Amino acid sequence: MQSKKIKVGIVGGTGYTGVELLRLLALHPDVELSVITSRGEAGLPVADMFPSLRGRVNLAFTDPAQADLTLCDVVFFATPHGVAMSQAKALVAAGVKVIDLAADFRLQDTAVFEQWYKLSHSCPEILADAAYGIPELYRDKVRAAQVIGNPGCYPTTVLLGLAPLLEQGLIDLSVPIISDSKSGVSGAGRKAEVATLFAESSDNMKAYGVAGHRHHPEIHAQLQQIAGEQVQFIFVPHLIPMIRGMLSTIYVKLSALGLKTDIQGLYEARYQGEAFVDVLPPGSLPETRSVRGANQLRLALHPQADSGYLTIIVVQDNLVKGAAGQAVQNMNIMFDLDEQAGLNIVPLLP
Repeated sequence: MQSKKIKVGIVGGTGYTGVELLRLLALHPDVELSVITSRGEAGLPVADMFPSLRGRVNLAFTDPAQADLTLCDVVFFATPHGVAMSQAKALVAAGVKVIDLAADFRLQDTAVFEQWYKLSHSCPEILADAAYGIPELYRDKVRAAQVIGNPGCYPTTVLLGLAPLLEQGLIDLSVPIISDSKSGVSGAGRKAEVATLFAESSDNMKAYGVAGHRHHPEIHAQLQQIAGEQVQFIFVPHLIPMIRGMLSTIYVKLSALGLKTDIQGLYEARYQGEAFVDVLPPGSLPETRSVRGANQLRLALHPQADSGYLTIIVVQDNLVKGAAGQAVQNMNIMFDLDEQAGLNIVPLLP
């Protein structure tokens, strides 16, 4: 265990995932917040921008050009795609661990990354050694890694929802897996954009990215890695009129072996001991409010009688288990801390 506090840097502390990191890390027993960067807000006390952190975070934002991140033990990048990879080489060379909440280290295939994100990958050699940060799937790799590609929010629900079946070969992969996924507007980030204005998103619901969403190749690559073979996958995300929350309804056709398997028992055994994955009793209907503000993912299984299909319903807070909370969970593992440190948060109701 750590004998001294971990010095943490956050690059891009003014967005929703940045302030969520601050909320979680401000009370983390093993962390010392050292530097929080913002080019546009340099010099402004963090608590002036985020009054919820008054008395908890006493730092001011630092201009990235003046911040020596090599003095940190770990740096979180809560930034647009492309920022982390531009700084990763220097940080890795200095022995600093890197956790990127964007997509720079999620896709091992650089051609696919460049196709979807319209950026050239500047450090493929670091990407090759990066771990994909879903602890419940890759805990040993996370523990040994110096760089983590923190997963996207949608992928976390889909992959944890499907992993037990794929690991045991219980899905008929001749039929596409379908995920109908919905997210609150905070998933679009903290920026001025017409589509997420209150008057546009309230009392409204819409699909988007139907022709292709950036999380699709990330999910697809991981599904095939877990399954060890080709997988057909259809993914349609939707924007729903709430701030936080994500719900994925996943449809799979079970294989002949899957139809003979106690699926509920399989999931309960697979996630037994996983503090942040809750397999609900049969017949349950998970609600997004049951995970609001917490690093919790809840799921329920619904066999479809006489069809051979199984419906899996998964909920999480897109900013916590879907982003900042999972990043802190990864940090805890990387530094051999209690995995739940700073994350024992009861969800908010109402």
